[in-house]
Amino acid sequence: MTEDARRLMAVHAHPDDESSKGAATMARYTDDGARVQVVTCTGGERGDILNPRLADDAEILRDLPGHRRREMAAAAAALGVDQVWLGFVDSGLPEGDPLPPLPEGCFALTPLEEAVEVLVRRVREFRPHVMTCYDENGGYPHPDHIMSHKVAVAAFEAAADPAAYPDAGEPWAVQKLYYDVSFSIARIEAVDTAMRTRGLVSPFEGWLTTRSDRPRRRATARIECAAYFPQRDAALRAHATQIDPDGFFFAVPRDIEAQVWPVEEFELARTRVPVGAEVEDDLFAGVQPEGLAVVGGPPPELPVPAAGDARQAGAPGHDRAAVEQAARADDAAEGGRVEA
Repeated sequence: MTEDARRLMAVHAHPDDESSKGAATMARYTDDGARVQVVTCTGGERGDILNPRLADDAEILRDLPGHRRREMAAAAAALGVDQVWLGFVDSGLPEGDPLPPLPEGCFALTPLEEAVEVLVRRVREFRPHVMTCYDENGGYPHPDHIMSHKVAVAAFEAAADPAAYPDAGEPWAVQKLYYDVSFSIARIEAVDTAMRTRGLVSPFEGWLTTRSDRPRRRATARIECAAYFPQRDAALRAHATQIDPDGFFFAVPRDIEAQVWPVEEFELARTRVPVGAEVEDDLFAGVQPEGLAVVGGPPPELPVPAAGDARQAGAPGHDRAAVEQAARADDAAEGGRVEA
């Protein structure tokens, strides 16, 4: 496949998510000549200002949505990617006991079919060979992350179906769909150990205890991208209202990170092309650059490597039944609420 033929679409919930999840991989692919498009589902309107230096900035407080859009543009430029907005409104992260209802009109309460049609239109226009998104738990259970997962998986299916959303463009079959595994327990353990053995304070202190019961996602692709950590860090800093330059994301010395964890990981969730290696080193491996024929219906899907919780051999963390079960559980919650 020629470099200029490759197209990757990354679906994210809010501006800044793209810079903390798979950013160095995207920078690597754009540098190699691939086209990468970040789809941002919401404007991040209800995000808190997490950088203490900017907490009382009058200009930002007057127009936080506009400021976040400008930050997103700077981050996209740092990574070399295209970026588009789906146009939905941030749901916020509900807090309290009991949890309050989600705001009327927010992304997480948008009818699924409505949100999927908007993304299907983008998919058919950009025609990506590969898509990335969050797992069925949203990576972490923010309502918008879980919703963006549902929308991305449904769009993967519908974009290739001539009968689905016929007014949203010509059908296009995305060939592979991956879940991002940026904050795996394996990564946390490796970096935590490296910091402690060097006598340094680990930013992950406490994580291994508080997250011990979370599923251990089984990565099926590991992308070498340490050379692009500077681009990732520049994109993170571009989101100045959300990222403290003296905070968590920059607490690990980059030479240590490059030595012990020079990769970003992904879990293959769906594929329409054969997968060879047990652990891939290229998200585009096996992809047909000219695309797949769509005749009468979506091309068939093929088996994927065992994924999900690595503590349970073959646990189907990615399969359709698990996704639907998670969706039903979420929809059954009052007002679609999810605990953080």
